[in-house]
Amino acid sequence: MKNVKLSKLWDSLHSSYWFIPTLMALGSIVLAIAMLTLDRTGNIPNWRWIYTGGTDGARSVLSSVASSMISVVATAFSITIVALQLASSNFGPRLLRNFMQDTGNQIVLGTFIGTFIYCLLVLRTIHAEGEGYSLFVPQLSVTVGTGLAIASIGVLIYFIHHASTIIQASHVITQVSGDLDQALDRLFPEKIGEGKANNSRQQVGEIPANFDSEASPIKATGEGYLQAIDDDELMKIARQYNLLVRLTTRPGKFIVKGSDLAMVFPEKQVNQSLKQQINDAFILGQERTEYQDVEFPIDQLVEIALRAISPGINDPFTAIRCIDRLSAGLSRLAQRDFPSPYRYDDEQNLRVIVEGVTFEGLVGTAFNQIRQYSKSDVAVTIRLLEAIACIAAYTRNSKQREALRRQAEMILNSSREQISQEQDQKDLQEQYHQVIKALGED
Repeated sequence: MKNVKLSKLWDSLHSSYWFIPTLMALGSIVLAIAMLTLDRTGNIPNWRWIYTGGTDGARSVLSSVASSMISVVATAFSITIVALQLASSNFGPRLLRNFMQDTGNQIVLGTFIGTFIYCLLVLRTIHAEGEGYSLFVPQLSVTVGTGLAIASIGVLIYFIHHASTIIQASHVITQVSGDLDQALDRLFPEKIGEGKANNSRQQVGEIPANFDSEASPIKATGEGYLQAIDDDELMKIARQYNLLVRLTTRPGKFIVKGSDLAMVFPEKQVNQSLKQQINDAFILGQERTEYQDVEFPIDQLVEIALRAISPGINDPFTAIRCIDRLSAGLSRLAQRDFPSPYRYDDEQNLRVIVEGVTFEGLVGTAFNQIRQYSKSDVAVTIRLLEAIACIAAYTRNSKQREALRRQAEMILNSSREQISQEQDQKDLQEQYHQVIKALGED
């Protein structure tokens, strides 16, 4: 449970614009205290680049740096807001989370705020004679403040370049594709407990015959998107109460309060405490994440493609890039072992039956909407068929190939209804034959 909750907490912090800047602001406070402490000891090295001016000069330098940092922060914030607006309109509001997770922007904001706070803290300690305090000019602290100002200039140059880069379609598509690859590496294969040999008949036979009639549903006590399921905690609960638990949902689905999360057998073991423990193993949130939801980055790529081929934007090249990334992801997926839905404890007792994703379902998620909205676009339609031919080379069983063949047929049939040019139809037909050949059905 701790790992899942910690992962969710880290994801929330990583997606916020306050966490890293706050840490850097605290770091600037520590740095200011450390530098002022060194200055008060009087053991300052006699280096030429150390500040040696008086109180007026020190105040002027730090005041200038502090005031300029506030102006730069306002400018950087404005640029960030514009970038978020462009991302929302061009790529969809669901992509905003990717921009919010951008560590570079967070570090830039933290650098400016940290420099501002540092200068303020040092500035208040500078005293001239006759001001009721003994003369104190923190030479080392002022020098470090000047260094922070120079570093902030470099960070500003980086920010201007970075802000113009992260809103480019190629960068966004590559980032989402990277999320998809990480999700594939993390989720396939996936384990809850230990499994037996993959014998579906044996596993189905282990399910009690009266399971459907006597199992008790566990209702959701919260509402939101199911972001993750704590596998270890669920297995622990099933072993503790000697249960067989069948999940009725999976990460990525929207959970309505009062809907079924799982079916638990036997019913006599179910009490209020057990219901709450099982609910606690389901982590809900306001939005989907790719932590246990491999469909989420696929949906993001599909959304970018759909917006690109919409009449208002009409950018088939961006859609083709998305299709290329989808084909790469599905090619990797076709080579992975899908985990069995039947999960066992250490004593090889069937404890949990999960609702997992299938290759056929993910193929439909990746291609259905693009196929439906691009059937009049020859270039996009041909690239869809090319993508299926690419994926076919990595398939390992007839079920996967059947899903691809069915998708290719729907693409061809849809295009025939919308594309009138004879040569375009011939090109599509030729590419379809290439798909059939790749599937080994010619």
